[in-house]
Amino acid sequence: MRVKVLGPLQVDVNGMTVVPTASKPRQILALLALHPGRVIPITTLMEELWGGDLPASALTTLQTYILQLRRRLDRAMGPDDPGNAKDVLVTRYGGYLLQVRPENVDVHEYERLVATGQRAFDVGDDVTAADLLRRALALWDGSALVDVRIGPVLEIEAARLEESRLVAVERRIDAELRLGRHREFIAELTDLIARHPQHEGVHAQAMVALYRSGRQATALDVYQRLRARLVEDLGVEPSPQLQRLHHAILTVDPQLDVAAGPRPSSTFGWYAN
Repeated sequence: MRVKVLGPLQVDVNGMTVVPTASKPRQILALLALHPGRVIPITTLMEELWGGDLPASALTTLQTYILQLRRRLDRAMGPDDPGNAKDVLVTRYGGYLLQVRPENVDVHEYERLVATGQRAFDVGDDVTAADLLRRALALWDGSALVDVRIGPVLEIEAARLEESRLVAVERRIDAELRLGRHREFIAELTDLIARHPQHEGVHAQAMVALYRSGRQATALDVYQRLRARLVEDLGVEPSPQLQRLHHAILTVDPQLDVAAGPRPSSTFGWYAN
């Protein structure tokens, strides 16, 4: 079995998809696939499907959806498979679990690569960190569970994954900037600050990349536009770290140079003190 949740939901057995077209069985499969080998309580599955407004037939309907999923698994497994669908979509006391190896689920490979990349980053191995984080991010094919109707439980899971993705992108660019690859990422950072207009971390990266590329005025303009947005929308000034970075660009601080820049640290943390 191969499972993808970082984009459209894909669950393939022997090269055949077992993802149903009906929205509620699809939600169940997505939630089980996110946590392979872990029992998902019936109460959690029902909350995902119906929120707090459970129909009187909720338990019976849930069991019907599980039966439908098992039928799809049986067809994909075929008559020659020594197991059966109940060995894959397993009933446990109080819930169900999907019996699949974690390494066959893209989100678990993604999280493994991100964790390893973060450790490399923390010890200053920027080449390895950038490579591992690029590989992790390449596993994404659009927003998490982009083709699944999201209930209250999956909404939290999807938000967690999207936040993790943004952190991984930011950390990868931190590593690239520490390697002196500032010019290559100006276009990507321009897109990131447009999509995350209040995110100070990516703004700090854009400011540094622009400054190092000989575009001091544009770097300062990025700061001013962010400051105006924060003041207007939230009534707050940029963080002290970002204010100190702004001052460093104004005064042409040599610490901003690639060779002299503080290490190991995120770009946003360079002027934390």
